[in-house]
Amino acid sequence: MNRSRKTAAAVVAAGALAGAWLMPGGASAAADGPAPAAQARVLWGDVTIPPGRDGVVEAAGFTGPALGTGSTLTLTAPEGTRVTGVPLEAPGYRGAVAADGRTAGYTAASVERPWLGRTFPFVLAVPADAVPGTRLTGCVLRLADARGEVRATGGCQVTVGLAPPILARPESGVPLDARPAVSGTAHPWAQVTVTDKDGAEVCTDTAGADGHWTCTPARALPDGPNRLQAAAALNGVSAVGEQVQITVGQAALPA
Repeated sequence: MNRSRKTAAAVVAAGALAGAWLMPGGASAAADGPAPAAQARVLWGDVTIPPGRDGVVEAAGFTGPALGTGSTLTLTAPEGTRVTGVPLEAPGYRGAVAADGRTAGYTAASVERPWLGRTFPFVLAVPADAVPGTRLTGCVLRLADARGEVRATGGCQVTVGLAPPILARPESGVPLDARPAVSGTAHPWAQVTVTDKDGAEVCTDTAGADGHWTCTPARALPDGPNRLQAAAALNGVSAVGEQVQITVGQAALPA
């Protein structure tokens, strides 16, 4: 089966930077408001992760005085999630994940000016039964000096996304008539829209409780090579599946 992969922006884990400005002592101000120029601060991003998947949220933007060797950056996972990794690839930091996955952190081991000018990734796992569109609460970020004094606090925003729908039929390389049956699977109750190579709508359906969906093109597909692709939407989040190469008409029929 020949399929070409197209990654959906809604499924990409490293979402747009948003969040809040974090200041010493735990105070915070909205990201769309002015941040005090003289305050140490941490800016961290939001992330969208489908149920049952992992995604990366990155802490970044600390601009306060260098905290020195032994200072730590700790993330407490949002409610219902677990931290599964600290994949920073940079010398001078040690990463560790707690056994229960509730927290993880980095320690500055041999960095002259730690936390400045770098992002710090944390891998979060979202449970398979999480509801798409839900914003998970309880993410806490703490930056402390070597004495354990907290110098900045805040959090991150994690939104439960949607896994890409699967277009199972028709298969590539199978001769097709002008109105082939189209079917596959998606998150239960997601609205599925199938489009062709030009982005025109071919057909739509709503996935059932078991995730299966099926539809038939309302109009005849043109003869010749084409592509079909399914997109799913539910509760304000969406995802796009892989493209399937097809050929319709006499060109698809065996000699």
